[in-house]
Amino acid sequence: MPQLNPTPWFLIMTLSWLTFTMIMQPKLLPFIPTNTPSTKPTTIAHTPSWNWPWT
Repeated sequence: MPQLNPTPWFLIMTLSWLTFTMIMQPKLLPFIPTNTPSTKPTTIAHTPSWNWPWT
């Protein structure tokens, strides 16, 4: 089996990474929701504990 030259593969990998970083990633970032802090207080409704029959 012949051995492949690593130079074109490195160039292809670098160009594809640059393409993703500079072109595709900024277009995908607006669709990813961020965890924005909420100003309303968090109210946790306290539910009564379950009465287990064996306790």
